[in-house]
Amino acid sequence: MLKKIIILGNLGYIGPVLVKYLRSLSKNLEIVGYDNGFFQGCLLNPEQSFDRYLSSQVYGDIRFFDKKILKDADAVICLAAISNDPIGKVYEKQTIDINAISSIDLAKAAKKAGVKKFIYASSCSVYGIMDKGAKNEGSQLNPLTAYSQSKILCENGLKELISAEFSVTCLRFSTACGYSPRLRLDLVLNDFVASALINKKIELLSDGSAWRPIIDVKDMSRSIFWAISRDTDNSKFLALNVGKDSWNFTIKDLAESVKNVIPNVDISFAKDASPDKRSYKVDFSLFKSLAPDHQPIQKIYNTISEIADGISNSNFRVKDFRKSHLVRLNTLNYLSEQKLINANLEWIS
Repeated sequence: MLKKIIILGNLGYIGPVLVKYLRSLSKNLEIVGYDNGFFQGCLLNPEQSFDRYLSSQVYGDIRFFDKKILKDADAVICLAAISNDPIGKVYEKQTIDINAISSIDLAKAAKKAGVKKFIYASSCSVYGIMDKGAKNEGSQLNPLTAYSQSKILCENGLKELISAEFSVTCLRFSTACGYSPRLRLDLVLNDFVASALINKKIELLSDGSAWRPIIDVKDMSRSIFWAISRDTDNSKFLALNVGKDSWNFTIKDLAESVKNVIPNVDISFAKDASPDKRSYKVDFSLFKSLAPDHQPIQKIYNTISEIADGISNSNFRVKDFRKSHLVRLNTLNYLSEQKLINANLEWIS
C-alpha cells in the first residue's frame, strides 16, 4: 500500500487535478508537492486555493533537487518540464536539461533513496510526422522539436536505471486538454474553446487536416494512479501510449466539436493555411489491455463544456487571451521582463 508519493511540477496544469483525484482515493496518503512556482499564479480564480489536498508543498528547482525529500517515499511522479514546443524553441538548452538530464538525475536519486516506482510524463509527440497507420509503441520515433527530443532522451536514460527494486513507467500522453484550476490556453482544444467562448470564432492556422490524439486531464490522473499502483514484477520498464483510439481527431474535427457545444461560432482558416507537419494518429491498444479499469472515460462534449463553464464562471475576460498569463510562454516572458528569473530560468534571489 502506498504511504507517501512526491509529485514534481504539481503547481502546473495537471497537478491540481491529479492531487485532488489522489486525495479522493485516500485520505491517509502523504502527498508532497515539489515545484519552482513559476505558474502557481496562473489561476482562473486567483482568490481561490486549489492546493488544500496536499500534505505539504516544497518549493524548488528540479535541477537543484533536495534529495532529503525522498526519504520514505514509495513513488515519484515527474510532471516537471518545459511544457510545450514554443517554450522549447526559445529555451532549447533548458528544455533538454530539465526534461531529460535533471529528470534522469532525479530518478537516480530516487532509486538510491529506496523509492520503488518512478513515473515520468512523456508524450505522444515523439512520433512526429504520420506516414501511414496509427503509431504504436514499436513504431519508429521521429521527434521534431526540442520538447519531444527531450522526452526520448529521458525515456532512454530512465530505462537504464531499472532493477529488481526500482521500476519506471513512462506515460506517453496524448495532447492534454480539459478544465484545471490552473488552466492552460496554449493547448489546442483549450485554445479553441476560449476562442469560441470569448471571440465567437475559431481561426485555424493550418488547413486542419493534421491528426492529434488528445486526453482530458482527469483521465491523465486516472492513468497516473494506475502507473503508481500497477504490478511491476514482469515489466520493470514500460513506455506506454496513454489515450483512447476514438480520441484521435483532426484539428478541423476538434474545431467542429467545439462549435457543436458552443453556439454561434464561426470557423475560418488563416490566409495561405497549409498542412501542419506535426500530424500523427496513435494506437492505444496496449494501454487498453494493460489498464482495462483505468481507461479514459471522459466524453469530448463534457470536456468542452467543463472548460467553457470554468472560463464563464471566472473573471477571465481577456479578448486577446493568447497574450494572457494562461499561455505559459507569456508567463515566463513576464517573469523575465520583471527580472524575477534569469535567462537560465532560475529565480533571481
